[in-house]
Amino acid sequence: MPWKDNYTVSDERGLADAELRWPDGRSCCVSITVDLSLAATGEGLKTAELSTPVARFAMTEGLDNLLGVLGQHGLKATFATPAAMARIHGAKLREIQAEGHEIAAEALLHEDVSGLPREIEKARLERTTAILSDAVGKAPAGWFMLSRQGDQFAGGTISPNTIDLLIEAGYRYYGNGLADDAPYWTAVDFASGRALPTMPYYYHFDDQYFCMFPIKGTGLENVDMFFRNLRWEFEAQHKRGRHFHMTLHPQHMGYMHRLKMLDDFLTWMKGHAGLWNPTAEQCIAHWTATHPALALEPSIWQDYPGSLS
Repeated sequence: MPWKDNYTVSDERGLADAELRWPDGRSCCVSITVDLSLAATGEGLKTAELSTPVARFAMTEGLDNLLGVLGQHGLKATFATPAAMARIHGAKLREIQAEGHEIAAEALLHEDVSGLPREIEKARLERTTAILSDAVGKAPAGWFMLSRQGDQFAGGTISPNTIDLLIEAGYRYYGNGLADDAPYWTAVDFASGRALPTMPYYYHFDDQYFCMFPIKGTGLENVDMFFRNLRWEFEAQHKRGRHFHMTLHPQHMGYMHRLKMLDDFLTWMKGHAGLWNPTAEQCIAHWTATHPALALEPSIWQDYPGSLS
């Protein structure tokens, strides 16, 4: 596609429904992300956040409950994990990985890196990779930067250098991109075609936005609207033959009444034919082989005095 620096995030056009190809003729890809971060703000995880009742529930009963429901349905997920959480809960992560799930990175402390100098961000990325590799016995293939509850916007925070640093470090994908509803390639250098496969994400399918408002203590919640969104999105994506994704948090979804709603949704979803449920790493391996990055066309964009482009 025609491109312009600082304007076009991807080096390709969106693929039409008929162009998507899933393994063995499957009709829809279903990917699940479980966010193991407890960070509330861009400062990232703090010691106090790791010792609260919510933190204890999230990494014990809540996580076990969520794993149990996924296991009952034979579904695999990708667990986005800050390095600090991996250092504390390494044994649990190894159990999760042994069950066929994927452990991916979510920065050192799930901190906002958008304002960091390149060398400092690079050092933190390398430290994150080393800690996770030591915790689970293999280097993470993917890197996530999901939103925190205190963020001012819902897309997560990366810097202008993040994607390039991930490519340099050998990461195979970025986990939460907003530019498409199926995997795509995020371009960092249009001249050379340097790009990183990216998994799709949208906050309408992330449970935290339906569990944190109204504020805790009111007894009110909006989880039914979350599952309404999931049903409508899955129905549309399955019909089109595309990709369906949801993001879950054990501190939100680990309670029994919400687990019942999740179980009901998954039972309904699995009643549809032709589903493929890979981890993000498996999905990207297929995507890279089947839908390689497209060659760029010469730019047709022109700037004019007074233009806003």
